[in-house]
Amino acid sequence: MQFRQQALAKLQSTEELDLPVRLARPQGWLALGVTVVVMAAASVWAVTGSVASTVSAPAILTHGQGSYLLQSPVAGQVTAVLARQGERLPANAPVLKVRDGKGETVVRTVAAGRVTTLAATIGQIIQTGTDVAAVEKVAHASDPLYATVYVPAENAAAIPAHASVDLTVSSVPAQRYGVLRGEVKSVDRTAQSAQSVAAFLGDSQLGEQFTRKGRPVAVLVELATSSSTRSGYRWSTSDGPPFRLDSMTLATGSVRLADQHPVDWLLP
Repeated sequence: MQFRQQALAKLQSTEELDLPVRLARPQGWLALGVTVVVMAAASVWAVTGSVASTVSAPAILTHGQGSYLLQSPVAGQVTAVLARQGERLPANAPVLKVRDGKGETVVRTVAAGRVTTLAATIGQIIQTGTDVAAVEKVAHASDPLYATVYVPAENAAAIPAHASVDLTVSSVPAQRYGVLRGEVKSVDRTAQSAQSVAAFLGDSQLGEQFTRKGRPVAVLVELATSSSTRSGYRWSTSDGPPFRLDSMTLATGSVRLADQHPVDWLLP
């Protein structure tokens, strides 16, 4: 009954209007202040800060001008193969001979280059238009290598001029020698079909390989040179591999995209 009497006394007492009211404890004000500061800092960073991102895509080392497929102008039997795979030839150089009912025809190079593939052998019967060789367009041994990275088309607009590119070369152990350095020279905004890739590289299998996940965009990468490495190019390590690089070597390119403000992710 004592508790009940105290409750009745409380109800009968006058209001304590002259006493201050405590709205929050000091710890609560501190937590609120920290929250406001953090939110303000996050808002400023979202507007003024930037976030870097990259896109990874298949690549190949070439001499920049691409390759072409050499085709037989006549149907007949191959009687002689006059060139060797890997050999550099001038324009109009003989590659092979084909005998038909009218005599022998010499198949010649269209432009100076290096023979990367010989698809014809002595004794083989071929038809008009048969691919007999692939020739990479390179005139001199000192011509520099480039890399062509086949980036998904949806990422093309986000690639800035002179963007940095790291290339993991298939023939070079990256854990030991690092990655090859380069920067974007140009971006072809036209989506590449399997046929256009094959025409540029002179290899139909590569055309199918690079377009397996859709029609990509070709990004031409200029490799950074170095006089202190055996390969002649700059690597993420000081020396790089102890050998020179060959064209038509496959790689994987990591292209740095344009920096974005975090607030851009929230805007439509």
